Amino acid sequence: MTPPRKLHIKSYGCQMNVYDAQRMVDTLAAEGFVETADAGDADLVILNTCHIREKASEKVYSELGRLRVAKEEAAKSGRAMQIAVAGCVAQAEGAEIIARAPTVDVVVGPQSYHHLPELLARADRGEPAIDTEFPAEDKFGLLPRPNREAIRARGISAFVTVQEGCDKFCTFCVVPYTRGSEMSRPVARIVDDVIQLTENGVREITLIGQNVNAYHGEGPDGRAWTLGRLLHRIAEIPGVARIRYSTSHPNDVDDDLIAAHRDLRSVMPFVHLPVQSGSDRILGLMNRKHSASDYRKVVDRFRAVRQDIAFSSDFIVGFPGETEEDFRATLALIDQIGYAAAYSFKYSPRPGTPAADMQEMVSATEMDERLERLQSLIDSQQAAFNRAAIGAVVDVLFERAARKPGQLVGRTAYLQPAHVMASDDIIGQVLPVRIDSLERYSLLGELVTTTTAPIPDAALPLVSIGG
Repeated sequence: MTPPRKLHIKSYGCQMNVYDAQRMVDTLAAEGFVETADAGDADLVILNTCHIREKASEKVYSELGRLRVAKEEAAKSGRAMQIAVAGCVAQAEGAEIIARAPTVDVVVGPQSYHHLPELLARADRGEPAIDTEFPAEDKFGLLPRPNREAIRARGISAFVTVQEGCDKFCTFCVVPYTRGSEMSRPVARIVDDVIQLTENGVREITLIGQNVNAYHGEGPDGRAWTLGRLLHRIAEIPGVARIRYSTSHPNDVDDDLIAAHRDLRSVMPFVHLPVQSGSDRILGLMNRKHSASDYRKVVDRFRAVRQDIAFSSDFIVGFPGETEEDFRATLALIDQIGYAAAYSFKYSPRPGTPAADMQEMVSATEMDERLERLQSLIDSQQAAFNRAAIGAVVDVLFERAARKPGQLVGRTAYLQPAHVMASDDIIGQVLPVRIDSLERYSLLGELVTTTTAPIPDAALPLVSIGG
C-alpha cells in the first residue's frame, strides 16, 4: 500500500487565502496527500500568497530561499520535494517567479487551484506547470467538498466564499488584476456548503469575498439576490448560531443589508467597513468613489437599526500626495466614528496599479510618524471598547481549549477573545459570561449560572468613543 504523501501549506494575507488553502487541501486529499505542520518533512509545499503589500510578496521570496535548502536536503536523502506558489503573487508575477526562484515547480493563480493535480503531474514530467489564467468555468463547481473529518478538525467556525473579484479599481489595489472581475456564487451552492458545515459541527459562518456586499448571486427564483437576502436564507439553516461577512465596500451597503442587521440576531453586530482615508482629496486620488461624509452616513444607517453595532476598518497612511492636513482629516474621522478595532498600513506601491506611477511620494520618516499617531489613536479606542465590557454579561461562542489547563476560549459578538475556566463539553455553545477583567486584548470572566438572568449582546455597554 502506497503511504500518503505529505502536504504543507503556508498562507499569507486575507481570509480568502485561508479558505483557498483549505480547498487546496481538500483537492489534494483525493491525490493521496495529508497535511503536515513541518515544511521540511513535506513532499509538497504550497505558499499561498498575497500581493496587497510589498512586504507580503518579498516574504514569499525569502521563504522560497529557505525552501530551496530544504528541497536540497530532501534530495540528499532520496526524497523528492515539490514547491508550488499559489495565490495573488502567482497571478501577478507568473513565470517571473520560476525565473527568480528556479526551485519552484508549480505556479498557480487563485482562479485555477482546482488544476493543481494536473499541474503537479506536468511538473513530474519536467513540463512547464504555470496556470495564471482566468478560466471561464466556475472553479467552485469543480472542487471536491471537504470530508467530515476535515470539517470537524477545522473547528466550530468556518469561512464560505460567496463572491470573488472586484470592479472598484481603487488606484492602490491589485485585486482586480489578480482576482479578476466580480463573480458571485449561486445561492443554492452556498446553502449546500453551509448545510454540510453545520451538519458536522460548525456553528459560526463567515461569508467572505473581496467585495462581499456586492454579492449578486442567482437565487432559487432565478433572480440576483443581494447579500442581505442571502443572510436571511443562511439564518434559516439549522445549527447556524452566528453569521459574519467580510470585506465590505461603503458604496455597496444597501437597504437589504441594513435590514438584515435589524432583523437577524444571528448576524453579528460587528462590521468591517474599510475607508482607507478621511480626506476627500485623498479618497478621490484613491478612486474610492465616496467621500468621508458618505462613509459617516453609512455608519449612521447601521447605527440607526442596531445601537450595539461596532466597526473595524482599514487605513492607509502616506498615500502619494497625502499632506499633514489630509492625515489630520483621517484622525478626525476616526475620532468621529469610534472603532472597536482597525488595521493600518503604510502605503506601498504595487506594480501595475495607477498609484504606483504617482510622483508625490511621502517620505518614509513621515509615514512612520503618521502610522504611529494613527495606531495610537486606534489602540486607545480599542482599549476603551474592551474596558467597557468589564462588569457586563456577554454571549460567548466557545471554540477550543486555551493554553492554561482547564481554561476555554471563545469569542464575543465583537470577536474579542474571552477566557473562562470550564469543561470542554461546552465547546460549540453560545453561553453568557460575566466579564471580570481584561488582560491585554483578552477578556477574562466566569460562566453565568442558570439562576442569573443573562444580559444579551445588545445590552453590552458601549463606551462613547466617537461623535
